[in-house]
Amino acid sequence: MKAEKDPKTGKWLIQYRYTDWQGKRRKSMKRGFATKREAEEWAREFLSKKSPDFNMKFKNFVDLYFEDMETRLRASTVTRKHYLIDLKILPYFGEKPINEISVSDIRTWQNMMLKGDYSQTYLRAMNNEIKAIFNYAVKYYDLPHNPCVKAGTIGRHNADEMEFWTKDEFDQFIETMMKKRQSYLAFMILFWTGMRLGELLALTIGDIDMESREISITKSLQRMKGVDVVTEPKTRRGIRTISVPKFLIADIQDYINSLYKPEKTDRLLPITKYFLEHEIKRGIKESGVKDIHIHCLRHSNCALLASLGFTPVEIAERLGHEKVETTLNIYSHVMPEKRNGVADRLDRLYEEGM
Repeated sequence: MKAEKDPKTGKWLIQYRYTDWQGKRRKSMKRGFATKREAEEWAREFLSKKSPDFNMKFKNFVDLYFEDMETRLRASTVTRKHYLIDLKILPYFGEKPINEISVSDIRTWQNMMLKGDYSQTYLRAMNNEIKAIFNYAVKYYDLPHNPCVKAGTIGRHNADEMEFWTKDEFDQFIETMMKKRQSYLAFMILFWTGMRLGELLALTIGDIDMESREISITKSLQRMKGVDVVTEPKTRRGIRTISVPKFLIADIQDYINSLYKPEKTDRLLPITKYFLEHEIKRGIKESGVKDIHIHCLRHSNCALLASLGFTPVEIAERLGHEKVETTLNIYSHVMPEKRNGVADRLDRLYEEGM
């Protein structure tokens, strides 16, 4: 590995050798560095990625991790990972050699995060990301152990209370949307179908079968780095068909009839997540109902279906949950009265037997 001045440009270049993915030795050169130090630092990082060892900096291993993850995960998932790792993990661990990061280092970082004004779910998400990076190093690059395992975890996967609206609360809220046709229809669809916001935003007119009263969910719209990107739904089971009540089909048809020469490929609601977040805040303020996030409309739909007697398996299929455990978790949060009702019904059964 040799850095020298480029006689053509006056800048620095560096020559180096490495072993490619086929096991062959290669010789290459990189030009255009302002200083000799910069050229040598680039070469060290390049070679550490080609032949990773755990003296490499944590930030360089994270680059390897993302190179692999970007081919396996949805673009929106990679973007969320980048956000957490770049902002909350790399500033603390980036310059440390990965094999020198100890259990006490992880605990110190966790304590710093605990002192911040973060929700329990956000703390858990941050901890999960750094744990995933070390798990990747252990599984694929033979790092001896994951220091996060001994350090334990922080935060909780789900908040203690899962917010949702009852039908009465939603009725009170939706009154404030009556003068805005797109807002009204968006919240009606979210509450009565339980679909995800990205799925709603990706809907095209052709996805709706008015005759059979069904909506086909085959895609999701995410805004990443200022660009709208259409991807597959969040989970494999997210690709599904949702049956729609007559009153909602009537609302959708009425809205489509108001459009100028609608095409099947047109988005049903060409609006943004930001717009709907603003609208739900406006509606909450005007109606006086409790403050919830847009995603909680899915919880509201789950609560509604549970109150009508549908099973967790049926609800999971409608909501597109990959695992029924996800539905059961929501179910147990939004329907606590069901737990109390078990004892009451057992009492009645016993008394009838007496």
